[in-house]
Amino acid sequence: MEYDTVSPEAFGASLRGFGLNILVRDVKTQAAFLRDVFGMTAHRVSEDFAIMAYHGHLIQLHADHTYGTHPLLGLVPETPPRGAGASLHLFDSDPDAAAARAKAAGGHILQTPTNKPHGLRETCILCENGYAWVASRPLTDDERNDI
Repeated sequence: MEYDTVSPEAFGASLRGFGLNILVRDVKTQAAFLRDVFGMTAHRVSEDFAIMAYHGHLIQLHADHTYGTHPLLGLVPETPPRGAGASLHLFDSDPDAAAARAKAAGGHILQTPTNKPHGLRETCILCENGYAWVASRPLTDDERNDI
């Protein structure tokens, strides 16, 4: 599917399995953050909407105003963190590289890159909308032995 030219109707009808839609104040800023920090590919970026592709998975960004009369919009707090309690894991991202790029992209490092006992090296980065993005990769043998 060509994400840059597909009609909204065709795109919506094509979705299967699990989907992730994120409400944001500024779609263009959030799309740039995800592109710059995690290497996601942005499609159909507008003031209202963007399709973000990451290792074969899709995330949809929706501007707050696009949810209009949807009851979920009334639950979104005016000030971050919007996504408190949820962490969005990007398992094929280099946590050290993501953390190095995060500040320039408007992010805040909540947890520096750390080797975890569950076999991953992770960093947790808050975007300006308050969502917790976790970049991780499997530990190397040397890193696993140092835990």
